[in-house]
Amino acid sequence: MRDLVAALGLALAIEGLLCAAFPRAMRRAMLEAAHTPTERMRLVGVVSAFAGVIVVGLIRLFLP
Repeated sequence: MRDLVAALGLALAIEGLLCAAFPRAMRRAMLEAAHTPTERMRLVGVVSAFAGVIVVGLIRLFLP
């Protein structure tokens, strides 16, 4: 649970920095995401979640 909260905090920090540094680009990216078909968004979400789990697993395996 501690790792989950730390990961969520890191994700919020990175997103906040991106919004502060590149507000126009972030707005454009959000508009494009809003117009992306649902099935593609779902596929990207599943692939991203799977990749994240793999990365965390590899880090835990190789960096105890």
